[in-house]
Amino acid sequence: MSQTPIELKGSSFTLSVVHLHHSQPEIVRQAIQDKIDQAPAFLKNAPVVLNVATLSGDVNWKQMQTAIASTGLHIVGVSGCKDDALKSMIARAGLPILSEGKELKQKPEAAPVIQAELPVEQVVAKTRVVNTPVRSGQQIYARNADLIVTNSVSAGAELVADGNIHIYGMMRGKALAGASGDQGCQIFCSSLSAELVSIAGEYWIMDQIPTEFFGKASRLCLKDGALTIQTLN
Repeated sequence: MSQTPIELKGSSFTLSVVHLHHSQPEIVRQAIQDKIDQAPAFLKNAPVVLNVATLSGDVNWKQMQTAIASTGLHIVGVSGCKDDALKSMIARAGLPILSEGKELKQKPEAAPVIQAELPVEQVVAKTRVVNTPVRSGQQIYARNADLIVTNSVSAGAELVADGNIHIYGMMRGKALAGASGDQGCQIFCSSLSAELVSIAGEYWIMDQIPTEFFGKASRLCLKDGALTIQTLN
């Protein structure tokens, strides 16, 4: 009995969403590259969706596509597009336009389409625990989870978590919490001497961390969108 060469099934995928707020490709490229430099462990060569819901002004979509692709990100589609003229420009640039769930429910008579589920926030449902020292050059990513390290983290090592990060040894590397954009995440460290700390994309390099907290038990969080630090008692 012959079998069909392909099978189509509906699936859900979790994708990073790049929200475009600027129409100049070079400015967008530099902003994306800055984010990738902060967390290469989970952004390098990642598939992404562009959200254009808040974008205004004329855009050269061929140039925008080239600029974003030059960072290594792979555009799988564009969402948040409400304007028909804008949809036409994006389609002519060869970029797929993704329909979101609400639009489909409002038009039940429409023909079936493939829809991508694009959660902006991911629920942190578990915890990843690392009991061994994290060496220079190592990258540890806790996807959809908190990350707990019970040992030391060397300079040149990188911790990335979609949730909170707890370090119970000397912290000399990089710690990036809230990697999926959750601004409620925090970093807890028993001895802070980090090269970089970041929560939801807001970051300090070593020289920006207040000197009175170096080597101390510290807690970092976002307040009004800005990094803040306090002694961890």
